[in-house]
Amino acid sequence: MEFWKFMFVPTILFMVIVAPMWITMHYRSLHRSSRSLSQEDRETVEQMLETVDKLTDRIEALESLLDADHSDWRAQSGRSRRNEE
Repeated sequence: MEFWKFMFVPTILFMVIVAPMWITMHYRSLHRSSRSLSQEDRETVEQMLETVDKLTDRIEALESLLDADHSDWRAQSGRSRRNEE
């Protein structure tokens, strides 16, 4: 019984003071780490951007071929010429 009397106060202090601070700090650090992209996510985004650049170049090449071969294709499809950036 002496052991339970001895451990009662430290246990209450742990549950009232240490545990809430520990839980708060743990979830705060998880929130901070989740805000930034991981290395794998950055690589995936970089690959997607490269793919977008390649597809944009392909579309521009196809449009220039269509402009040369069928000059009225834009009027038929309802598309207008893109502005060059």
